[in-house]
Amino acid sequence: MSSSAEAPVFDPWRPSFVADPYPAYAELREGGRAHWFEPSRQWLIPRHADVSALLRDRRLGRTYLHRFSHEEFGRTAPPPEHEPFHTLNDHGMLDLEPPDHTRLRRLVSKAFTPRTVEALVPTIQRLAGELVDSFVASGGGDLIAAVAEPLPVAVIAEMLGIPPADRPALRPWSAEICGMYELSPSEETARRAVRASLEFSAYLRGLIDERRKSPGDDLISGLIAAYDEGDRLTEQEMISTCVLLLNAGHEATVNSTGNGWWALFRHPEQFAALRADPDALLPTAVDELLRFDTPLQLFERWVLEDIEVGGTVIRRGSEVALLFGSANRDPARFDRPDDLDLSRADNPHVSFGAGIHYCLGAPLARLELMASFGALLRKAPGMRLVREPERGTNFVIRGLRELLVEI
Repeated sequence: MSSSAEAPVFDPWRPSFVADPYPAYAELREGGRAHWFEPSRQWLIPRHADVSALLRDRRLGRTYLHRFSHEEFGRTAPPPEHEPFHTLNDHGMLDLEPPDHTRLRRLVSKAFTPRTVEALVPTIQRLAGELVDSFVASGGGDLIAAVAEPLPVAVIAEMLGIPPADRPALRPWSAEICGMYELSPSEETARRAVRASLEFSAYLRGLIDERRKSPGDDLISGLIAAYDEGDRLTEQEMISTCVLLLNAGHEATVNSTGNGWWALFRHPEQFAALRADPDALLPTAVDELLRFDTPLQLFERWVLEDIEVGGTVIRRGSEVALLFGSANRDPARFDRPDDLDLSRADNPHVSFGAGIHYCLGAPLARLELMASFGALLRKAPGMRLVREPERGTNFVIRGLRELLVEI
């Protein structure tokens, strides 16, 4: 397969591919460094070195609207009926480029300093312990619904100051919005995302109004203070930032938890080693589980200036799909990449991205994963799988529907 050939092995809508994309990734890597994928009209980039380099390359961007109009870039504007989703999505820092990205990230990063994150450790460990205690008392059940979902939602909602009674609505809104990040989403997916965008935005607008009248020590109050001090933060940027933090702050952690436990059940020797000495092994185990089956399989970037990848010129106006899942299994960078090795020390996985869009919440996500895995290993060491889990249908954001276990 030449570097400019189409990629027939890549089929993100085929259930068997979604269940196990890694053999297809190996074919893509062996076949070249850039592959044109006609169904989504993107260039697929499968190798670790290229993915890592392009994440840092300022000739690419998450948006092009800071430099070009849709027409100038050779693109069609989104349908007007999709506008509520794009208004919400396009004002978050993940889909902005400097200088707006720099300004927003600087404001939000104050809530994610090492000291701030470290101060959350007791809270995270307490929440994880309580969830696992309840799970054990019930004799097990769906690990996703009982432990994986509520922990990161509670942590990020606590940081933002969202009242506990309002938190059950967050995951459904998030799931509907994140459906738009799949390749070529359907009109029904778009309709649900628009509805969720409107509802989520209206909720946060009301919460921001409440915090203006009665500020606290939460992140929303901090963003309002920055706005009031003239730091050029619009209300839409506040709303979009909160949605981004809620979505990114729990979707990846939920799916990392489910994917990670499913990997452990399939590798009993590694599971036994982790169970025997969790304190020593958990730090490297968490990163290895993130590498082995990353919750974000693909990250898209727009080509703002012509680039060349492996002899293939990719023109301005094109879109590249950086295949994180493939990069994390690249034998050119990882020794025995298809083996789960929880003690792996040399592990430059790209699951949190790289460059200016590197995940701001990566240290927090690691803490949450260590807390939940640690609590389950200590309190439910004999946990057993009830049946093989059913994987969700989404490819880009990869996770399980449920993971039924017994204690």
